[in-house]
Amino acid sequence: MKLLQTDRLFKELKQQLEGDFHYDDLTTSIYATDASVYRMIPQAVAFPKTTQDIKVLIEFAKKNKTSLIPRTAGTSLAGQCVGTGIVVDVSKYFNKILRLNQTDKTVTVQPGIVRDELNNYLKPFGLFFGPNTSTSNRCMIGGMVGNNSSGTTSIQYGVTRDKVLEMKTVLSDGSEVVFGELTKEEFHQKLAMNSLEGSIYKTIYNELVPETVQTNILREFPKPEIHRRNTGYAIDELINTNVFVGKPENFNMCKLLSGSEGTLAFTTEITLRLDVLPPKENMLIAAHFKSIQDCLNAVVTVMQHDLHTCEMMDKTILDLTKHNKTQQENRRFIVGDPQAILMCEIKADSAHDAQVQANSLINSIERLGLSYANPILIAEEIDKAIELRKAGLGLLGNIIGDKKTAACIEDTAVALTDLADYIHEFTELMASYNQEAVYYAHAGAGELHLRPILNLKKKEDVVLFRKITTDVAHLVKKYKGSMSGEHGDGIVRAEFIPLMIGETNYQVLKRIKTAFDPNNIFNPGKIVDAFPMDKNLRYVPDRKEPEIETFLDFTESLGILREAEKCNGSGDCRKLPEFGGTMCPSYRATRNEKDTTRARANALREFLTNSEKKNKFNHHELKEVFDLCLSCKACASECPSSVDVASLKAEFQYQYQKENGISLRTKLFAYNNQLNRIGSKFPNFTNVMFSNKFTASLLKKSFGIAPKRKLPLLSNKSLSKMHQTTLNQNFKEKYIKTIYLFNDEFTNYLDTQIGLDALVLLQALNYKVIILNHEESGRAFLSKGLLKQAKEVATKNISIFKDKITAITPLVGIEPSAILTFKDEYLKLVDDKESAKRIAENTFLIEEFIQQEIVLGNIKPEKFTKEAKTIKFHGHCHQKALSNQKASFDVLNLPENYKVTIIPSGCCGMAGSFGYEKEHYNVSMNIGEQTLFPAIRKADPQTLISANGTSCRHQISDGTQKKAKHPITILKEALL
Repeated sequence: MKLLQTDRLFKELKQQLEGDFHYDDLTTSIYATDASVYRMIPQAVAFPKTTQDIKVLIEFAKKNKTSLIPRTAGTSLAGQCVGTGIVVDVSKYFNKILRLNQTDKTVTVQPGIVRDELNNYLKPFGLFFGPNTSTSNRCMIGGMVGNNSSGTTSIQYGVTRDKVLEMKTVLSDGSEVVFGELTKEEFHQKLAMNSLEGSIYKTIYNELVPETVQTNILREFPKPEIHRRNTGYAIDELINTNVFVGKPENFNMCKLLSGSEGTLAFTTEITLRLDVLPPKENMLIAAHFKSIQDCLNAVVTVMQHDLHTCEMMDKTILDLTKHNKTQQENRRFIVGDPQAILMCEIKADSAHDAQVQANSLINSIERLGLSYANPILIAEEIDKAIELRKAGLGLLGNIIGDKKTAACIEDTAVALTDLADYIHEFTELMASYNQEAVYYAHAGAGELHLRPILNLKKKEDVVLFRKITTDVAHLVKKYKGSMSGEHGDGIVRAEFIPLMIGETNYQVLKRIKTAFDPNNIFNPGKIVDAFPMDKNLRYVPDRKEPEIETFLDFTESLGILREAEKCNGSGDCRKLPEFGGTMCPSYRATRNEKDTTRARANALREFLTNSEKKNKFNHHELKEVFDLCLSCKACASECPSSVDVASLKAEFQYQYQKENGISLRTKLFAYNNQLNRIGSKFPNFTNVMFSNKFTASLLKKSFGIAPKRKLPLLSNKSLSKMHQTTLNQNFKEKYIKTIYLFNDEFTNYLDTQIGLDALVLLQALNYKVIILNHEESGRAFLSKGLLKQAKEVATKNISIFKDKITAITPLVGIEPSAILTFKDEYLKLVDDKESAKRIAENTFLIEEFIQQEIVLGNIKPEKFTKEAKTIKFHGHCHQKALSNQKASFDVLNLPENYKVTIIPSGCCGMAGSFGYEKEHYNVSMNIGEQTLFPAIRKADPQTLISANGTSCRHQISDGTQKKAKHPITILKEALL
């Protein structure tokens, strides 16, 4: 379609849809990739709201010779979700649970329901959907059916294909058809239908009924005992029914549609068979090995036990977990430096039975003499180990530089008895290419996710990409294995289907595809007539690498572009609030892909790579994609690839504002410390202006501040004035320790009382407190992209503190967003890196400092009240990302009868000035309503609410009309 014609046609199409339709550069760029190595810019992206919308899209595609690429969470690893047609994202509107039949143990859902969300719904009924991928907290049932996903539990519960009973679809002619189980008689009745549905059944029957065809399928397809087999269409499943071989199993077209990657029909409803919830008592034996081969040689033995999962991680994965803050907590069970760990999970109805099974398993492992440690994990330890394993895919994106693990041979599966021999030959093959591959995942199912490490920006490695995949395909064929176990064929493996199942069988697949989709509108280039596996890559091979000058120092990632390129598309940023964590608050509010961490990284990569402008940041599309980023920093710790979008946003704002200027409101928020300094000269007058209904409304309207927000009031005196009369009043000859208290700009002018509480508390606990005449933290400058100003104050602060701060004279701060700049942004801003790093190592949030002193025995409960109190604590986002909420938890628990719980609240939604800006107010409050506000409203009136962030306390006040106290104030009030 020509450009002008396309614009006209798309405008007409948009008017016909109840859902959304976008074809702007931003939307098409962020939908150009999934979690694979491929990139194809689509013509448009549709978000259908009704089945009629899907029919309209099908008719449009047929008429205009374009295609439809179905998409749910976009976490596919083989390129299933990329294409040059119209991407159809069903995750936004087709995400309902429609019907549950407890008696039959079935549920009917739309394709956009998240797998774990479904299981949370099913749990009270004692049921669950068994297949469990590492992406289960954001992957969707439609995608799982499309790929025939398996996951960690397949050795107990089978694969998705085993669970699909019925599918409601729209065929390529726009007709609605329900596919389900058919008796032999019902099947033959379908053959008489004069419709596309009837034609499909006739083709299936005519193609598969000859005995020679069936024999050829059995000869060429993967071994039937490999339950993770998804190479091509599952015609080997169809022939094992009463229609063809007289077996008792009824025919069900869903066997074929499962794993068909959206190439045959468009699915609108899926009915699933459910299982009873697994036993509650479980133990996990983490067998440690000194070699991959020893680990694999143990698999057949451990699989003789009734395991629920049998997962492997190699040293490459384990080493990457050392550098991810979230995973550092999860790896505590690791003993020494293993080359591989085999995680074997046992479940039983009683703790005694679980222990008996665990003892039996350990005895079997020890008799082999291959492992050197076999720790038993229980309760939360199991959850942490499983999370460590789940993070494997994303962590592989954390390798610094252009060499990355490439998904191409990562989905091979062989019979369990062949696994050790297959891996032995595989390792020799990799050695011939000077490759040390990564080994992890489903050892108990005969499938390891094996990945070569390649630089796909270089032509010679792209050549290797094809050579290695081809050689491995021949090796898998030798063992009659499956090239695609659970990740699908997509683009990366579809080329090899003729090799894997034979050319004759491949031609059968092509004719079946034509029967379903004669105009090839459904996801072309996948499974049959495949796109080349070494074309349409994310990066043009041997390109001239763009040189991007930045103000912030991104050398740790080898530049800002490579920081963005760390995102591999795993989609962890799409997990919903009920699954914990903070990332990504804006996506949780809008449920739009545009508002994910992934979209921001992808958009920045696209424009920095392809823009022809001198200032490559100068694009309104980037302004739009970063607009709802709250700079919460959760991505820096929760994203397995540790993509630091807050820093990317700050750099973007700086570069964009160089070309487009800085708005008055931006200056107002950025320079709020200077304005507060002026206002503090006349605090009563200033506060009247801020609190009076008329003057406050005028100020809000003039500066684009949300009308419903309360403006923060100034303290009567600043801490910088008041501390002179409070500091070290009770002079002592010997203090436990001397500390430097950072008098941040928020505490100084807005929360002076908290600062005074900190002084009183620390002095009562026998610490000498020194407050120097230093600069503000620069947080406001950073949040608005005024990086020159931020560098100026950062440089001055480093100069002031560099000869003062040591391990015995630490720097301690009250406001998380301020003090943690020393541990984060200052390292990217200042020139004196050595001094900045030294200060960062000895800088602590005040709760962290007190927590450490408790551990050292310097602070004891005897100094505090024995009165009983209940406290609910909400932690600041920067604390969660760069420090630890447990410090605040431990401090609040210091009085022995205080009962403290942490609200699992993610981001509060305020994020400094973000929540004050009128265009962001609704999103801000939506974020607060997800978990934080309801938890506070449900709390008993006598329960104390605590929050250590000034923005958080204001958000809690605006959202719940309750006052939250800083932990230090609560502790100071508890002093005897």
